[in-house]
Amino acid sequence: MFENHPREDIEAMMKANIEFRRLFLRHRELDSKVHDAEIGVLPMDGTTLNGMKREKMVAKERLLRMWQDARVPAH
Repeated sequence: MFENHPREDIEAMMKANIEFRRLFLRHRELDSKVHDAEIGVLPMDGTTLNGMKREKMVAKERLLRMWQDARVPAH
């Protein structure tokens, strides 16, 4: 997530916004677990996997909103 953005910008946002940092790290953790479950490295039932995917999607949507809100100049 945010692969197309400079790493320095992501790190600055993580330092400036604790919630962004928490969600960013949680999203990364979920992404790794979902990937591992899908390739069979991490045994997981479908219900748990689907729940993780939903949580990951919610985190991504929130992160994108936070990113956009931080980038919109104040009027």
